[in-house]
Amino acid sequence: MTIELSDRQKQILGATINHYIATAEPVGSKAIATEYNLNVSPATVRNTMLLLEKSGLLYQPHTSAGRVPSDSGYRVYVDELVQPIPDVARKAESLLSERFIWGQQRLEVILRQAAQLLSDLSGYITLITLPNRLERQIRVIQLVALDPHQVMVILVLDTYETQSALIQLGQGEENPELRERTLQVLTNFLNHQLQGRSLVELSAIDWQKLDLEFQAYGQQLQTLLQQLSDRYSHQGTSFVMSGLAGVLQQPEFSQVEQVQMLLHLLEDQQDQLAPLIGANSQAPSQVQIRIGSENTLAPMQSCTLVYSCYCYGNSPVGSIGILGPTRMPYARIIPLVATAADYLTEQVSRRK
Repeated sequence: MTIELSDRQKQILGATINHYIATAEPVGSKAIATEYNLNVSPATVRNTMLLLEKSGLLYQPHTSAGRVPSDSGYRVYVDELVQPIPDVARKAESLLSERFIWGQQRLEVILRQAAQLLSDLSGYITLITLPNRLERQIRVIQLVALDPHQVMVILVLDTYETQSALIQLGQGEENPELRERTLQVLTNFLNHQLQGRSLVELSAIDWQKLDLEFQAYGQQLQTLLQQLSDRYSHQGTSFVMSGLAGVLQQPEFSQVEQVQMLLHLLEDQQDQLAPLIGANSQAPSQVQIRIGSENTLAPMQSCTLVYSCYCYGNSPVGSIGILGPTRMPYARIIPLVATAADYLTEQVSRRK
């Protein structure tokens, strides 16, 4: 549901959220009127905060207290009001460039160090998924005709893992010799394009190089090979994680039961966490934000997850996320995640 706010309502909502982020205390109208130079009276602020409460953007944790943001309030703030701080991006990029010498350490070691740096800068939990499919290279692709209407695609990796799948042809080639010759041409084309390259480069095939008579095969092969690549991308997602001790000092995590649930999720149920932070090919360079109840896992519903993909070329291979309370300084965390994702993309894409 879209909530239309006036400029004054946006100003007061933004000031209320900024104040709450800074203090972790319910916010009163007097504090907003005196500390934020909005040129309005405490009574005007109070009336506006009441309207924002009726709209579901603020709420009172108990009678006679000030207001705090709801998940919906944070969503409006993130989508319309927050202004990322450029200095955060510059500092993060500088530190990442200074501390890591790519090519001299294993990728996992570098990602662990990057997670530590980002948790130090943010004060929250940093999660980085390892690009498991990045290291898998294609050894050979073979197309085998089973009958005039079916072709088996066999993909062998340098680890000698094998994947196979079937292509169903609406109108198959009836002449066995011509069918075999066609499939051999296609097999040679695929091996020339991809042999020795990584799985993520399946999307880089230049299908325009196929002659017109092969297009019927090519369209189905393109879809099928991408499906095989995606199948690997969701197998055995592993994380590196840093910053757990720091975030648990936040007042939002004062209840032992809540902390135990979050710890159990992060340490023992990473298979459930993986789909939330998984690489999103629809928006590989965008920062995504899940606020409170937008997270489907109960232990995370008092948290915000800010995350983005990093890529090998143009193909997402992993994700980087920062997890903290909904009362996080979004103006700092958003550019931090964006900068780290861009940096990892640049560096990972250089690896051969």
